[in-house]
Amino acid sequence: MYRTHNCGELRILDAGKAVTLSGWVSISRDFGGLTFVDLRDRYGITQLVFDADSKPDIRKKAQQLGREYVIKVVGIVRERSNKNPNRETGDIEIEVEALDILNESKTPPFTIEDQTDGGDDLRMKYRYLDLRRNPVQQNIIFRSNVAIETRKYLSEQGFVEVETPFLIKSTPEGARDFVVPSRMNPGSFYALPQSPQTFKQLLMVSGLDKYFQIVKCFRDEDLRADRQPEFTQVDCEMSFVTQEEILNTFEGLTRNIFQKVLQVDLGDFPRMTYDEAMTKYGSDKPDMRFDMEFVYLKEDVSGKDFAVFDQAENVIGIVAKGCEAQFSNKDMKDLTEWVQRPQLGAKGLVYVKYGAEGIKSTVGKFYSDEDLKRIGDKYNIENGDLLLILCGETEKTRKQLGELRLEMGRRLGLMRPGDFKPLWVVDFPLLEWDDDTQRFYAMHHPFTSPKKADIEKMHSDDRSILSSLRADAYDLVINGSEIGGGSIRIFDKGLQAKNLNLLGFSAEEAERQFGFLMNAFEYGAPPHGGIAFGFDRLCAVMSGQNSIRDFIAFPKNNQGRDVMIDAPSSIDALQLKELGIGVTE
Repeated sequence: MYRTHNCGELRILDAGKAVTLSGWVSISRDFGGLTFVDLRDRYGITQLVFDADSKPDIRKKAQQLGREYVIKVVGIVRERSNKNPNRETGDIEIEVEALDILNESKTPPFTIEDQTDGGDDLRMKYRYLDLRRNPVQQNIIFRSNVAIETRKYLSEQGFVEVETPFLIKSTPEGARDFVVPSRMNPGSFYALPQSPQTFKQLLMVSGLDKYFQIVKCFRDEDLRADRQPEFTQVDCEMSFVTQEEILNTFEGLTRNIFQKVLQVDLGDFPRMTYDEAMTKYGSDKPDMRFDMEFVYLKEDVSGKDFAVFDQAENVIGIVAKGCEAQFSNKDMKDLTEWVQRPQLGAKGLVYVKYGAEGIKSTVGKFYSDEDLKRIGDKYNIENGDLLLILCGETEKTRKQLGELRLEMGRRLGLMRPGDFKPLWVVDFPLLEWDDDTQRFYAMHHPFTSPKKADIEKMHSDDRSILSSLRADAYDLVINGSEIGGGSIRIFDKGLQAKNLNLLGFSAEEAERQFGFLMNAFEYGAPPHGGIAFGFDRLCAVMSGQNSIRDFIAFPKNNQGRDVMIDAPSSIDALQLKELGIGVTE
């Protein structure tokens, strides 16, 4: 027997028990005739005591132990004289009577502690060691708990878990596919699924009216903190449902997960249209933990001989409440430089301070105190508030100001950890125009249904009318992160063909790519819709973290590489020959 108890289990009530523990050596300390060893497993840490007086041979053996040695000990639980209140096992220790070294360890390249000295690259190379650290293990355990509660809830609601294929057909829409050559079909390729979209729609045609899957998806796209080439979705689809029924179902799922895993009541899930979100916050995923709505100032500031405002398509501001005194001239210079970064590209920042000693502004030369006070009164700006203004093309300025709003939220401490504000964003555009390619793209995907009231507009040739088409689509946003998104789907072959035509597909291309789905629609396809949650992102948001990487056991780095196993890597010539593939430099 390797253990009777784990390293986080024993308490003062266990004093006097003979126990067997196994685990990893975390720290070893010598004090005179005593050696203390912290023994660690995923459940906790227990202190071991080796006494030179009673067990000199065992103590001598203990002095040889290095970090991360794997050992087994037999001993007696006793009360500690110097208790550690910060450790659950801190009232006890084990007086060791027998020690067995199960495996030695080289000195690890970084410390296996909560706060480690290993950088990202080093930790990713030795991920199996990084996973021994308690914060990372807790993230993985947290992910497991979220998955368990997800499965429980959906099963209780009558959903059937169905696995869909990983080797599928390549589709050109959306992100780039990862392709897989077929040895048995030379010159032909599978693709790894970006999502199980078409298969879950086919399951609806099959009569399985409630489907779910916690499934891997693959997208060959540039990476960032919340993006990996392979990621996990909670993928769901339902038949004979309206948008409202889908939103209610997955509100219930989200509430349940937060309640069961975090013991947090999410409260209300307000609804906001895409247009309203962009107008008020410059983002389709606004962080609702703080307000700071946009104020539109074009009419208020025009005609004062300030060419920057007069010539701009729009002038938009945000009001940061009660913080005027916190921002010195140096702070304002820093904020101006922040909005001028290439990532944002704002030409400058105008500010108005409504202070106790009067109004101060970078445009005081053009606007009198009376002008600025009039603006303040109109938009309920009070003494102590700070008005920040950007100008330019409307769409671009909204996005820039949306980022500035978030930055102000960070600097003012308005994004409180543990505070969760959900939001449904609905009525997205069906299509978005790309000037470079001179064509429309689907904002969600080609299978999203337009609003019934907008279907007739699909027959127009007017770009502005087509741009106004609304999708029966919805996103769940929590704290400024898109947790999931979905839509009511097209289930009519003619309507699907029309939508693909608007996206630039010829009838032949549509048939070649999606004929299997459109043909299925001719055999009694029911109305259906669904949603997919980004599972990794959901776990990160629930834990108050920005990166999804530590919620994935073996993630890729920012170049899409697994530096631990050195993948992707080249393959030998014989494999290439079998696949009929030639590699060029």
